[in-house]
Amino acid sequence: MYQVVRARLRALVFGAGTALRRRAARQVLRRDAGMVTSEYAMGIVAAVAFAVVLYKVVTSGAVSAELQGIVKRALDAGM
Repeated sequence: MYQVVRARLRALVFGAGTALRRRAARQVLRRDAGMVTSEYAMGIVAAVAFAVVLYKVVTSGAVSAELQGIVKRALDAGM
C-alpha cells in the first residue's frame, strides 16, 4: 500500500509540474502575440533607412571615383 500511495503522489506532483510548465509556456506565447508584426515593421524600416544611407554614400562623387579606381586597377593587373 505504501508503494501505491507513493506512486500516486509522485504522479500527482510531477503531473502538476508539467501542467504548470505548460500553462507558463502558453502565457508567454499569449504575452508575445501581436509583437511580431511590429518587430518586423521596425526591422524593415531600419533596413530601408540603412540602404538609403549606404546608397547615398556609394553614389557620392568621392566614393564613386575611388570605387572606379579600384575596379580599373583590378582589371589592369597583370597575371
